Amino acid sequence: MKRFFLLLIATIGCIGTLSAQDIIVKSDGKKIEAKVSEISQTEVRYKRFSNPDGPTYVLPVGEILRIDYQNGESDTFGTTPKEQQSVSAEKVSAPTPTSAPVVEPAPKPEAQAVVYRVKPELGRVYDDNGVKGIVVRIDDDGMHGLMLSLTESDGYLPWTTLREPYPAVVASSKSDGRENVAAVERYIAENGLSWEDFPAFKWCRDLGDGWYLPAVDELLQVGFIYNGSQRVHYSRKACVEFNDKIKEQGGKKINPMVDHYTSTYMGEGNAVTCTMEIAPPYAHSRRAHEKYLVRAVRRF
Repeated sequence: MKRFFLLLIATIGCIGTLSAQDIIVKSDGKKIEAKVSEISQTEVRYKRFSNPDGPTYVLPVGEILRIDYQNGESDTFGTTPKEQQSVSAEKVSAPTPTSAPVVEPAPKPEAQAVVYRVKPELGRVYDDNGVKGIVVRIDDDGMHGLMLSLTESDGYLPWTTLREPYPAVVASSKSDGRENVAAVERYIAENGLSWEDFPAFKWCRDLGDGWYLPAVDELLQVGFIYNGSQRVHYSRKACVEFNDKIKEQGGKKINPMVDHYTSTYMGEGNAVTCTMEIAPPYAHSRRAHEKYLVRAVRRF
């Protein structure tokens, strides 16, 4: 009986081990036991399941038929070469003087690979058509959300260079930085100004389409994920892993004790900054002409 229970425990352990792997099925039928880390429109990055701390391998999506994930879901990338080349042969009777001319069937178009995006994971690098960031929020549909820029401003920047009279811009949204950006853009147009007068906003815009200065709630969400999806206990492991993800992509790690600007403006020359550290308060009211670090966010 004791031996039976030992065998049962070993069997359960093996099942648990097997369930923790992803299976990459190549177009030639070969299977790779892996742990997929990243998928883009052109390639898939993974580590071998047998060597999770080893090198990261890269496969073009054109060589992949399907990926079966450990949670039972699958992503399909295309058809096998055999299926692509399969054309059913048709017998055509010899023409007679009264029969219509034989028309050769049009060649079957080559199958195109269809890439399905992998569901994003909090704290993971997300590649949106070559635009990369760290996932800090996932929407209810499970496929869209918010990502943080890998880079930050080279130096400290002011929210605005304008002083008294301070700008009466209504950038008061706490939840959506895009609303604040739109408010600043209207203020610039109405007063003959430029984005040079709002350096923190300009830095985010210069990253490219879709990047913007986050509102206070969006930057607070970054701090929440940075600290391991909680701010009750300090988790050095979570912070290091978050910064390691950034460094692996050539970005600049976050300094949790330094204030970063948000796009939320309180009026009368005061803007909101946030820190990523564990101890509250996490948000501060600062004079908008003072200089702090800047990171951008982007919807995907």
